[in-house]
Amino acid sequence: MTTVESLIDKITSDKPLRIGIVAGEASGDVLAAGFVAVLKKMYPNASFEGIGGKHLTALGLDSLFDMEELSVMGLVEVLKHLPRLLHIRKTVIQHFLNKPPDIFIGVDAPDFNLAVETKLKKAGIKTVHYISPTIWAWRESRIHKIARATNLVLGIFPFEASIYRQYKVPYQYVGHTMADSIPLVPDQSGKRTLFALESTDKVLALLPGSRAREVDTLLPDFIKAAELLALSLPALKVLIPAANEARERQIKLLLKELKPVVHVRVTQMSARDVMIAADAVLLASGTATLEAMLCKKPMVVGYKMSAMTHLIMRRLYKPDFFSLPNILANEELVPELLQEDVVPQNMADKLRPMLQSQPHALISRFTQLHKMLQLNADEQAARAIQALLARTSSDE
Repeated sequence: MTTVESLIDKITSDKPLRIGIVAGEASGDVLAAGFVAVLKKMYPNASFEGIGGKHLTALGLDSLFDMEELSVMGLVEVLKHLPRLLHIRKTVIQHFLNKPPDIFIGVDAPDFNLAVETKLKKAGIKTVHYISPTIWAWRESRIHKIARATNLVLGIFPFEASIYRQYKVPYQYVGHTMADSIPLVPDQSGKRTLFALESTDKVLALLPGSRAREVDTLLPDFIKAAELLALSLPALKVLIPAANEARERQIKLLLKELKPVVHVRVTQMSARDVMIAADAVLLASGTATLEAMLCKKPMVVGYKMSAMTHLIMRRLYKPDFFSLPNILANEELVPELLQEDVVPQNMADKLRPMLQSQPHALISRFTQLHKMLQLNADEQAARAIQALLARTSSDE
C-alpha cells in the first residue's frame, strides 16, 4: 500500500475539515455542487465557505458574497466592475489567510480564482483549480501562472491533458458531471409533461445566457428569430429558462417591452428540463451548449461581445470553433453565429429545418461525445481532492 493510500485510510469520516470554495457563475455552481455532495458523504462534519450560488448554498456553503457579482464576462466588460471585483477578491483572500481552510478549491473564474489560489498556496494552503482555464484556446502562457497557483488542476475535457503533461503541471481528467447526470437517451415526453406540452407541439428553447449583459444583448434578436419561425410554424411555443430570480425579472421586463407575437413562457425550472422538452435550442455560447449537446438537441449558437473584446479575441483565440460541441468534435456539428451574423433571419433560417425534422445523424454523433465525457466526474473529483488532502508537505 502506498503512503498516500495509507494516509487516505487514516482520514476518518468525522474529521472536521474546513473547505474553501469559490464558484464564479451558474455553471461553476452546478459543477461544484456535484463534488461537494460527495465530499459531504466522505466528511459529514466538513464545513464549506467562500462564494457560490443556489446549488452550493443548498448544500450548506456559507457564501461571503452574492455569486452574481462575479458573473462578468468579456475583457472590456470586466473593467467597469473591476474596483468591486478587486475588493471582493482582497476580502476573500484575507478571510482565508485569517482562517486557513484545509484546502481551497477554485471553480472556473480563473482571472479571479488563480489570484486567490496563488496567495493561499504561498501561505501553505493546498489549492485545487476545477476546470482548466482555456489555455488550449488562448493565452497558453497562463500555464505558468496556473503552476504557481495550484497543487492540482481537475479537467473536464480530454484534449487538455497533453498541455499539462508538456509543462509538467499536476492535472487529472475527471470527465464532466453533466455527462454523468444526463441520460444517453433523455425522456422528452416526461419533460414535456412538466410544461403541459403535447407530443405534437413544436417547441423552441431560448437560452440568452446567465449574465445580465448577455440577456440584454441577445434576447431581443432571439425573440425576433422566434417570431420569424412562427410565420411558417404558427403553433410554435417558446420556452425561456431563467438562470435565477434576477434573470427572470430582467427577461420579463424585456418581454413586456418587446411584446412578442409568439407564445412565450418564462420559467425558473431547469434549463436542462427545458432543453429536453424542446425540439431545438437557440442559445448563447458557453457551458449551455455542452448541456444542449448532452440533451441531444439540435441547436444554433450565437454570441455578441463588445467590439473591443471581439477585436482582441480575434487576435488571441486559437480554435476554429467557439461552441463546445464543435470544439469537442473538432468539426462543425452545430451552426455558430458571431457578432454581426447574430441577426434574426440567420437564426430563423438555420433553426427551421431543425424544428421540421429530427437530425438522427447529429444525435448519434452527440451520443458518441457524451460517452467520451461520462467518467463519474463528481466521484473522481472528490477522490482527487481527498488524495491531495492526505498528502503531507514532503509529498508536494
